[in-house]
Amino acid sequence: MEKIYLDHAATTPMRPEVLDAMLPYLKDRFGNPSSIHSFGREARKALDEARDKIAAIIGAGPDEIIFTSGGTEADNSAIKGIALARRDKGNHIITSSIEHHAVLDSCKALEKQGFKVTYLPVDQYGLVRPEDVRSAITDETILISIMHANNEVGTIEPIAEIARVAREKGVYFHTDAVQTVGQIPVNVEDLGVDMLSLSAHKFYGPKGVGALYVRKGVRALPFMHGGGQERGRRAGTENVPGIVGMAYALELAVKEMDENIKKVSGLRDALIRGVTERIDHVRVNGHPVKRLPGNASFCFEFVEGESILLNLDMKGIAGSSGSACTSGSLEPSHVLLAMGLPHEIAHGSLRLTLGRDNTMEQVRYVLDVLPEIISKLRSMSPFGRTAQ
Repeated sequence: MEKIYLDHAATTPMRPEVLDAMLPYLKDRFGNPSSIHSFGREARKALDEARDKIAAIIGAGPDEIIFTSGGTEADNSAIKGIALARRDKGNHIITSSIEHHAVLDSCKALEKQGFKVTYLPVDQYGLVRPEDVRSAITDETILISIMHANNEVGTIEPIAEIARVAREKGVYFHTDAVQTVGQIPVNVEDLGVDMLSLSAHKFYGPKGVGALYVRKGVRALPFMHGGGQERGRRAGTENVPGIVGMAYALELAVKEMDENIKKVSGLRDALIRGVTERIDHVRVNGHPVKRLPGNASFCFEFVEGESILLNLDMKGIAGSSGSACTSGSLEPSHVLLAMGLPHEIAHGSLRLTLGRDNTMEQVRYVLDVLPEIISKLRSMSPFGRTAQ
């Protein structure tokens, strides 16, 4: 039985050529980039070249890139770093109710330290309204953090519009772009953001490495303490193999982006169309147009998302019922609840996220087996029998 991977929003398989680019720095070129001997200089050169590549791709300067262990650390560093650095200016932070837990939990941790946080609502599609951001800003507001695109429903937020509001009010603006960098065009100047988080394993790079863009002149206290790496902004020996892999993976992703968007969005549209035509009592989550190319998110009435996943897995199909970070939770998605879905419908969520290696034949297979799975599960449910 062929295994079909449809969970690219959780992670992507590392490309073989990316591994090939990393291998020399896992073997012979193993030096510490802080060392002054030839081994260290060799590693430093690779580190600097990777920084230059990533910066150029997102429209930043090399000295505006801080390497991290991934998107979660980048989010924590941005939010806590700005909050602590600007505490004398104010104690108010604005974010949305559909953010990744790396942002939400960072904000909750700051609330315990006396900060005030406004969690903005979203509309039925998961969109944050720029006017709501404007209305929430006070004289005490020091930071706004709104994700570029939602990891569960794929909705792309109006970041450039929100950034204009933030800049007009003199408030720093961070965006979690973990789901968008490498998937759609991302340029920090076009977006107008002060900080931006990204993670390599979302664009076919290695796990455990990411970066935070910090606009020149923005002061954030370091989240990690120890050595003076990353110009004193993030202590710890840099993950040179991972950083080299991240830069190369991003380079490849951008080179192939137009072709990949066309292919993956076509597969997504075929999947959404087939599901809605073949299955009753189904809702498509997220914005119908402003959505990530590979994201197809559904809610099926009268069934549980976990049951759908288990049955799909037995058919060789890997999907998700929401964010991979909360897949073990019995609670319905906080994103879907914030979008106004009732608990009983939010419990029946299924997220299928396509990638560069998926095919139309695989989509057809999913459309063959999914209706049977939903019908079977509904026949076993006292509530689902009414949908048959």
